[in-house]
Amino acid sequence: MNYNTENDLIKFLKKIDRKKKFIITGKKSYYNSGANKYFKKYFNKNTNFFFKRENIPTLSELKKIIISLKRFNPDIIFAIGGGSVMDYAKIANNLNDLDNLKKNIIFSKKKFRKISQLIAIPTTAGSGSEVTSGAVIYINKIKYSVDGKDIIPDNFFLVPKFIIKNNKKLKISSGFDAISQAVESLISLKSNQKSLMYAKKSLKLCLGNYLNFINKPNFKNSFEMSLGANLAGKAIAISKTTAPHAVSYPLTSHFGISHGNAVSITLDDFLLFNYLNLEKSMSKFDLKKRYNLLFRLTNSKNIFELIEFIKDLKKKSGTEDDFNKLNLKKEIVLPKIMSGVNLMRLSNNPINLKIEDLKFILSNRFTK
Repeated sequence: MNYNTENDLIKFLKKIDRKKKFIITGKKSYYNSGANKYFKKYFNKNTNFFFKRENIPTLSELKKIIISLKRFNPDIIFAIGGGSVMDYAKIANNLNDLDNLKKNIIFSKKKFRKISQLIAIPTTAGSGSEVTSGAVIYINKIKYSVDGKDIIPDNFFLVPKFIIKNNKKLKISSGFDAISQAVESLISLKSNQKSLMYAKKSLKLCLGNYLNFINKPNFKNSFEMSLGANLAGKAIAISKTTAPHAVSYPLTSHFGISHGNAVSITLDDFLLFNYLNLEKSMSKFDLKKRYNLLFRLTNSKNIFELIEFIKDLKKKSGTEDDFNKLNLKKEIVLPKIMSGVNLMRLSNNPINLKIEDLKFILSNRFTK
């Protein structure tokens, strides 16, 4: 898969002018990003749109997309939007048996079979979903993952002019998601030299541009953040994410906290927990060396300076990580997280997390 510029996108659009095109997007993001004006002359015929309505990808809306896809029978599918749009497109393009859709998602036993070519154009700098082999769907507010190399989009295009128009809240959340993905990838049990290379490059780009991208966006930092997010996606496509992502999903599905914000809440907590338990590492690599790399990338001398760096980054960006300020009560939140935590992502954590460890870390969040 090659990295494609905006010029490559224009050439591609001209080449497929007569093809039947199915666009999966969100109405708000499609218009706010300026994508509507940009694609107007290219999507003026043989085109069908599906505008998603749900904030998170749900089974009920996925079924509607699949029905529309079957009726239109496109040559090419475009996913233009954030992570949820990408998730919908990737699953709908491969799992189209409506009668067994729920079972196939939950048990992930169905072999993938693409309906058509899938092109991904992200309008956020965050998920990196345009290059990942996984997609998320929520069934009864429980998060399920569909994973396989065949669901990766056939190609992607990064267009900074769509990213620069994101509102501040979206930039904060999506950008932190990219940062957290890269950090988690570095210490994930499935990390290898290739994912390590992607994660390092991602962190250099994201940490160097994140705050300016939020407060003083321009073409350069928008491009570098979108590229950083893309590289983070490539990293976690190999290594997968760890504990912060594992506990983030119920915070999003039950309490409406944006994904990037939900991930940010416990990133420093789990980084500290893992470091303090280095001797219990299950990784094939030297976990302490990975932390030393994180120290260098963040100009930190030790674990405590790294934790302060993460906290300071959240504060400066405007990311809220206080459960009390988010109006979340311990007696309500804790059971939801404990019952909805993603065990697959939790198992990638380099230190085995026991139930009591998880409860302690989360409970401590309510006293900070």
